[in-house]
Amino acid sequence: MNVVEIIRKKRNNNELHQEEIIYLINEFCNNNIPDYQMSAFLMSVYFQGMTTTERFNLTSAYINSGQKIDLSFLNGIKIDKHSTGGVGDKVSLILGPLVASCGLYIPMISGRGLGFTGGTLDKLESIPNFRTDLSIAEFKKILSTTGIAMMGQSAEIVPADKRIYALRDVTATVESLPLIVASIMSKKIAEGIDSLLLDIKYGNGAIMQEYSKAVELANALIEVGTRYDKKVIALITSMEQPLGNMIGNWLEVVESVLCLKGKQVPDLLEVTFRESAEMFLLAGKVNSISEGIDLCKKQIQNGSAYNKFLEMVKAQGGDVSMINDLSQYPKSKYTFPVTSLQGGFITSINTREVGIISNEAGAGRGNLTDVIDPKAGIILSKKVGEKVKKGEFIATLFTDKNNPQLATNLQKTFSIGAEKINLQPLIRAKVTISGVEELTIS
Repeated sequence: MNVVEIIRKKRNNNELHQEEIIYLINEFCNNNIPDYQMSAFLMSVYFQGMTTTERFNLTSAYINSGQKIDLSFLNGIKIDKHSTGGVGDKVSLILGPLVASCGLYIPMISGRGLGFTGGTLDKLESIPNFRTDLSIAEFKKILSTTGIAMMGQSAEIVPADKRIYALRDVTATVESLPLIVASIMSKKIAEGIDSLLLDIKYGNGAIMQEYSKAVELANALIEVGTRYDKKVIALITSMEQPLGNMIGNWLEVVESVLCLKGKQVPDLLEVTFRESAEMFLLAGKVNSISEGIDLCKKQIQNGSAYNKFLEMVKAQGGDVSMINDLSQYPKSKYTFPVTSLQGGFITSINTREVGIISNEAGAGRGNLTDVIDPKAGIILSKKVGEKVKKGEFIATLFTDKNNPQLATNLQKTFSIGAEKINLQPLIRAKVTISGVEELTIS
């Protein structure tokens, strides 16, 4: 087979055969296809899309590029959660230990930041010495002893996605539906789960900005999962503004820890509790969403969820003392306060731009070789719907870069009007293999 002809075929919007997809992925993993040709293929997929069969075959090729984890030795439900990402979305850091504290196994293979969105691995690795580069044997051992383990793709697990994931980040192909489906589902199928809860974001701070596109992606992911005989459901949630108040790798760990210790961050916990409850329901742990949410609150209040987080950090080599005393963490060289240009009500936040600014401050990558500054990020003092006075603090930017323009740019992401707006529901719909259920409550 000829890689140029495969690229041309997809460029011309023709369906690729299974053998062609397998050849392309295998040859790339064997270093017989250079990055520039794979980048051309990714861009062709971005513009032309893929059929249902192509998406399934691409996912399978990803999975078969490495080993699959057999968790049949664990006597219990293996369930995971995946978000398509957003700005300030640290739900997994709270949800994982929370659900695991109730006796369910959470095997989680996560990704790094893509474009303007953050990545779970980058957040976890901001904890000194925390290891996400686990072998399969280490992953299984930690999972069996703590009930939760979070790792990244490796030379063993879905290596094809690890390399292509990084290319997507720097070739403007992050938003491609087929590539998202293959990336997410390959990791989830390979990690040996029974069930999966998907958080599909939409809005100005999401990869899929339109609600209809988010539903389309949810259906595509559920379809692939069902073909692999997995129970998969999705929640369509809003990313019209950052989730929670802290943005940036270590800052998001801090906010997660504070929530696990009982701090109330309403929007963040609303999504976290609902998604945890859906997972409990999938696993047969509860009989209703309300019962599941009550269980979440109980595990936070009695300290079980926080203790499980500490257990996970210790098991994966992380410095637990840094979690127990968050003030020990190194501080950024520069702190830039951001104030409101006028009085009124915050009517919107350009969430995508906030994510970009956070990355420019050091929290993300512009190139494959960029090194992340785990300290860098943003704390929001005000959110959409809140009243502000002229000159009042609305955000703070933390960075090692002496670049005040970043704070000026952050200031411009806030829109302020004379009248208070009504917030849209955070959780808009639930999608299953049977269809879409519009949710009328937030």
